[in-house]
Amino acid sequence: MIIKEALSKGVSLLKKNNIDEASLTAKVYLANILKIKKEELIIYSDKEIEKELEKIFFSGIDKISKGYPLQYLTNSKEFMKMDFFVNQDVLIPRADTENLVEEVIKLSKDKKDILDLCTGSGVIAISLAKYVKNLNITGADISEKALEASKINSENLLENQNIKFIQSDMFENIEGKFDIIVSNPPYIKKDVIKEYNLKYEPHLALDRWRRRT
Repeated sequence: MIIKEALSKGVSLLKKNNIDEASLTAKVYLANILKIKKEELIIYSDKEIEKELEKIFFSGIDKISKGYPLQYLTNSKEFMKMDFFVNQDVLIPRADTENLVEEVIKLSKDKKDILDLCTGSGVIAISLAKYVKNLNITGADISEKALEASKINSENLLENQNIKFIQSDMFENIEGKFDIIVSNPPYIKKDVIKEYNLKYEPHLALDRWRRRT
């Protein structure tokens, strides 16, 4: 199957299942699989796709059709003009959180030490380190696997590693004083998580009454 045929079929399957932005979603996913820019799909539209890659593409399209997030398939989400690594151990960063980061940037010009509680993939801590000089930032999270993702992002996106990550249930393992404490903690009731179509994202980062496991 050639690229334009695969795209057409993929878009059709997504639309059939009422997936928003079906065309863009199919293009982003196929480009990710082929390791090219989505704009290049037009240039190579008549190129044959390897059978194994074609199989991966339609398997992913089936998952997306059932509500599985594209970002977990591509392990990628743009946030504050940076490409963050994400997987099912962390929440997918939302655009609204960029507003929080921008407000903290304004407040942090004369500050030094910042704590990011429930850091997850590290988007808040890393964005602050990227856009504000000379900060000492601590990112804390209860999830060891989430911290693995945050460390990957720190290594990939920052030239100077001025962030330390700590496994901690809120303030449990936190020491010292901070000029600013910022957090985007779990805030959804357990019994309504499904209503928000969040079944594939980690409930530990969603459920406001979550307990250590």
